[in-house]
Amino acid sequence: MVARRLAHPKDRTVSYALKDFGSYTVGGRLRHVTEGTPREVQFTRSVSFTVDPRGYFAVEHAYVQYFVPQDRCPGPPVVLVHGGGLSGSCWETTPDGRPGWLHLLLARGYEVHVVDNVERGRAGFAPGLWEGDPFLRSLDEAWTLFRIGPPSGFATRTPFPGQLFPVNQFEAFARCFVPRWLGTTSLQSAALLAVLNRTGPAMVICHSQGAEVTFDARSTAPDLFEGIIAIEPSSLPGDADHASKQPIVICAGDFLDTNPDWQTRARGWERFAQAAETVRFLGVSAFTPGNSHMMMMDANNAEVLDNALEALAAIRV
Repeated sequence: MVARRLAHPKDRTVSYALKDFGSYTVGGRLRHVTEGTPREVQFTRSVSFTVDPRGYFAVEHAYVQYFVPQDRCPGPPVVLVHGGGLSGSCWETTPDGRPGWLHLLLARGYEVHVVDNVERGRAGFAPGLWEGDPFLRSLDEAWTLFRIGPPSGFATRTPFPGQLFPVNQFEAFARCFVPRWLGTTSLQSAALLAVLNRTGPAMVICHSQGAEVTFDARSTAPDLFEGIIAIEPSSLPGDADHASKQPIVICAGDFLDTNPDWQTRARGWERFAQAAETVRFLGVSAFTPGNSHMMMMDANNAEVLDNALEALAAIRV
């Protein structure tokens, strides 16, 4: 099976041929519901039938879309793990229409598996299954949390000076936000392990909360990880994991000094990098100043990716 993708013409042109692509689901379980009362439901203007809330339901699985380029480079596949409140779509295309990391990786010859983890995106969710209510991130919160600009700049969309995020498409970015639950990390780690058991040892690129999912999975089955690129991880491995020999690259963006919480995270990344021989910390100095928390979407996203891949390769040598 062969296909070709051409990127946005105003920016870099990315072209590649695909040998194969498709999707699969992994992990999860069957949940048996024995309580509830059947009721008549009108599904369309013309169709209604009885819905029974009892029965067996497939839940807690991940959805994965995979792509194999015609000119596949040797080495392990890449698995992309999204962050909190997002799905695998965050890797596909930037809000302003440039190629995302999925397409950049394919153009570089990597086989890529893009995960929609438990209760996100096309993995779907089951009402009432997890404790608490899901929440959807607001544009206001994302503006400050992702370090696009100061709170005072939200209404006028005035970013930090030098910001590389495509601010003029901020609303388009917000349309990829999805509801999330806070208690499903262990389920997501189990689903990621199911992905890796299918792909074999892989290079995992994770973002934000996806790093907690990834590092928890790594502590269970380190041999399934050929290396990790963690984009501003919200969690790090414990001290007991420092001895693991899989290389790790931590990528950090700019404007970290604008928020005490981000300063704390950055100090944690630096301490971890100093304590582990197989960790390389790529701070903002490694990139063009101006990166946000969404580095895979910033104007220099190709440069960030290439720097991270080169750093990982250097550790592996």
